[in-house]
Amino acid sequence: MKKILYKSLVCAGALSLLMLSSCNYEEINTNPYEMTDEMGAMDGITMGASITTMERFVFPVGTQADGTEIINQYQTAYLLSADGWSGYIAQNNTWASGNNNLSYYLIDDWISATYRNSYTELLSPWKKVKQESEKSGDETVFALAQILKISAWHKTLESFGPIPYTHVGDMALVIPFDSEKDVYNAMFADLKAAIEALTPLAEAGGTVAANYDAVYAGDARKWVKYANSLMLRLAMRLRFVDDATSKQWVGEALNHSVGVMTAADDAAQMSVGAGYTFVNNIAHCAQSYKEARACTSMYAYLNGYHDPRLSAYMLTSSSSAALTAYDGQKYAPVPPGAPASHANAFADYSLPNMTNATPTYWMKASEVYFLRAEAALAWPEFGDAASLYQQGIEMSFQENNVTADINTYLTSGRTPQSVSIGGYSAQQPTTATTEFSGTDEEKLEKIMIQKWIAMYPNGQEAWTEWRRTGYPKLNPIDGGSADPDVPLTTGIRRMIYPQSFRQSAEDAANYDEAVGMLKEGLDEPTSRLWWDCR
Repeated sequence: MKKILYKSLVCAGALSLLMLSSCNYEEINTNPYEMTDEMGAMDGITMGASITTMERFVFPVGTQADGTEIINQYQTAYLLSADGWSGYIAQNNTWASGNNNLSYYLIDDWISATYRNSYTELLSPWKKVKQESEKSGDETVFALAQILKISAWHKTLESFGPIPYTHVGDMALVIPFDSEKDVYNAMFADLKAAIEALTPLAEAGGTVAANYDAVYAGDARKWVKYANSLMLRLAMRLRFVDDATSKQWVGEALNHSVGVMTAADDAAQMSVGAGYTFVNNIAHCAQSYKEARACTSMYAYLNGYHDPRLSAYMLTSSSSAALTAYDGQKYAPVPPGAPASHANAFADYSLPNMTNATPTYWMKASEVYFLRAEAALAWPEFGDAASLYQQGIEMSFQENNVTADINTYLTSGRTPQSVSIGGYSAQQPTTATTEFSGTDEEKLEKIMIQKWIAMYPNGQEAWTEWRRTGYPKLNPIDGGSADPDVPLTTGIRRMIYPQSFRQSAEDAANYDEAVGMLKEGLDEPTSRLWWDCR
C-alpha cells in the first residue's frame, strides 16, 4: 500500500507540471508479485494449465495431496456403475439398502457425478484454451484440447445420449443439445481437424504443451497416433447403425500417414507426468475402503481359458470360499451387483491386482488391434482379421508382462467356466473358444471377448462395447434387479439425465428436446442409444 500511495503522489505532482502522460496508473496499481492474464498467456501457463486440468478429468485422477476427493468422484461416477456393469469390478459393500446403480436402481447423485466428471469439469478449461488460442493463433494447443474434449465427452454421449456439443461456447443461458448422430459427425470433423493441425509437428518430431502434458510429455507423434485410434474407436461404434459412415472414418484413421497405436508404450494413460504422480482410484477403493473386488465374470473367462492374465488381474485369497484355479492358486471373485447382502460379505475375497502406482488407462494398443480385427472382419480391405486378432492377444500379454505360447493359447479348445462361490452360482457364459474360427458372428464374439479381457479395467469402454455388440456374455447380477422395469437380461442401457437438467422452465424445455432426440423418446435406463441396435 505504501508503494502505491507514494507513486500516486508522484503522479499527482507531475499533473501540475502537465506531465501526466509519463505516469502509468495501470503499472503503478499492479501487484508486482502477481501474474496477470496477459503474462500467463505469454508464458503459455494459461493454456498449459488448462491442458493438464482437462487430462485429469478424461477420467478423474488425483495425487496424494488431493486426499480422497477425486477418488470419491471416480467411485461414484464410474466404479459404482460402468466398472461393475462391464463385469470388471464387484463390491464388498452395498449402498441405499441395495437400491443402487449396481443393482440397476440409478441414484441421481451418482449419475450426476458421471455427467459432471465426464463433461462439465472439462468445459471451463476447454473454453480457456479456445479463447487463448484464438488470441495467439496457436492451433496446436487447441488441437490437443479438442482431442482431450472428445476423449471425455464421447463417454458422456455414450452414457446419456444427446449432449450439448456444436453450440458449446455460444453466449446463451441455455445451450441446446445435439442428436447423437450430429455429435458423432462433429466429433469426427473435430478429430480430423486436430490431427491435420498436429501432423506436421508429429512428422517433424516436435512437441506440444510438453511441460503440461501428463500423458505423452508433449510428443506430437504419440498424440496423432492416439487421435487416429480414438477416431477408429468412434468409427466402429457406428458399425451396426451407419455402415457407410463407420467405414469412411475407419479408412480415415487407418490410412493416415502417422497411423494408429501399435506398441505398448503408445498407451494413453495417467501415472506420472507434468510434475504430478497420480493415484489409482480403484486400488485405493480396494485397499483403503476395502470395497472394490475382482468379479466372477472375469474369473469365468480367464480361468476357463487358462489365461496367464489371471494372476495379473486379481490377487489370491485366503478365504475359505476361495476356488482353486488352473494355476494352482486360490482366488475368490465376487459376484456382480450390490444388494443389501453384500455389505462387508467379501472382505477376504480377491482384490484387483493394482497398486496406487498402477496407471489409469484411456486406451491401450491391444484395444486398437481388436478394433482393426473387427474392421477387417467387416471390410477385408482393412487387413487380415485373424492376424490382427492374434496380434491383439499378444499385445495384451506384453502390456500385462505375462508370457505364454500364443499357439497353445489359441488352439487349446478351452471355454469359459461356470462359477459357484459363497452361495452364488452362474452358468458357463459361452462355449466360445479362443481359436479364431467359425462364422463371422462367432468370430465377432471371440474378438469382443479378447478385447474385453485386454481393455481391463476400462469399464466405461467395456460397458459401451457390451451394449453395442452383446459380447461378452456376463454373469448376472446377484440378488436380482432393484428396479422392476430393468430386466436382468438387458441391464442398464443408458444413464438417465440428472434431475438438475429440468430445474427451471428453460432447462426443462431444453431437457424435453434432448429426450425427444432419443430414438425411443423416453428418459429411461432401458432406452437404447442410437448405436445400440442389435
